[in-house]
Amino acid sequence: MSEPVAEEERSHARTRLVKGPGLLLVWLYGVMSVGAVSRSAYQIATEYDRAPLAYTLSAVAAVVYAFITYTLVRGGETARRAALVCCAAELAGVLVVGTWTVIEPSAFPDATVWSAFGRGYLFIPVLLPATGLLWLRKARRG
Repeated sequence: MSEPVAEEERSHARTRLVKGPGLLLVWLYGVMSVGAVSRSAYQIATEYDRAPLAYTLSAVAAVVYAFITYTLVRGGETARRAALVCCAAELAGVLVVGTWTVIEPSAFPDATVWSAFGRGYLFIPVLLPATGLLWLRKARRG
């Protein structure tokens, strides 16, 4: 079998994640990636000393969003599992940071993407990984 044919067969065997609700997830994760990257880059570049923890956490969220977007677009079982792990870690981060910002608001002089469970982003940061986990579990190959 020639190399291009083998590659084509592998890509057809790859689990397609960008279909149905997966397309909406990719779109939302892409929007959140752009928003979080833009926000954290600006805040780190201009006022990092004001709230380093908050701005660093926003940058971490941006990296997580970008990676999940990439894995969803890439597709395949390995990418699905990586996205599943990242969505679980993201949900844990949102819950921890969200709870922390509610219990101890003085620890965060400025909000993060995950503050108050994503209240500043219409709670999308807490809904997105939960929805992603459900979709990725359903998208598992039978």
